[in-house]
Amino acid sequence: MSKVPFLAKANVENNDTESERTRMRILDAAAHVLSIKGFAGTRLTDVAESAEIPPSAIYDHFMTRDDLIEEVMYRGISYMRQHLQQTLDALPPDTAPMDRIMAAVEAHLRNELQLSDYCTAAIRNSGQLPEKLSKRQKKEEAAYGRIWQSLFFDAAAAGEVDPELDVTLEMLLSLGALNWVAEWWDPRRGSVDDIVAKAQLILRRGLTSPGSSTATAASPRTGTAKPGIRRHLFGRKRVPLPARRRS
Repeated sequence: MSKVPFLAKANVENNDTESERTRMRILDAAAHVLSIKGFAGTRLTDVAESAEIPPSAIYDHFMTRDDLIEEVMYRGISYMRQHLQQTLDALPPDTAPMDRIMAAVEAHLRNELQLSDYCTAAIRNSGQLPEKLSKRQKKEEAAYGRIWQSLFFDAAAAGEVDPELDVTLEMLLSLGALNWVAEWWDPRRGSVDDIVAKAQLILRRGLTSPGSSTATAASPRTGTAKPGIRRHLFGRKRVPLPARRRS
């Protein structure tokens, strides 16, 4: 069963015309197919079958396959950024920086695995799109990366990170690991709740000083924010993704 795109659902409910509802069905179907088959394997015939419309109807809303995929990818990372920001904004003002990172970990994984085909598609195919199709996506990825960068640097400034660590490197490694979960996760290997809890435990223990749950006095190395950090968060061009099995 396809996941529900949490922001797109509201859009469908508020649409007044049949044309708008059909466009949203096409986008939802494309997100589902793209999340499973990847950029190279996504065919408009599969999208049409999932949306339960004739393939020719897609061209009433999108001029080309690439236009449709570009819109799905943009929405996916945009949804992720909005959901992450909403999650952080809902936390109590006195939430510790490390706990804010843990909340971000949960938001990222639930989006990726449970809430939205758009988000899964955006993560799995980030490095697959041709340059001409990824301009809007890259801007959103950069904004998403800045949120994570701020979370890690805040934790470092609060003394909650092992001073021996390079915080920029830790952030990149952490996001890379979280993104890769979409490639191997199978519900039979554990629930989303289990994955979230274990990821939080691994990351928390990896960031803090060995044997200590208290903040460290020394200031850890935070490195320097680089303009190209987006490509490290979501990857450069990779080999085409294989179709992902879904139970």
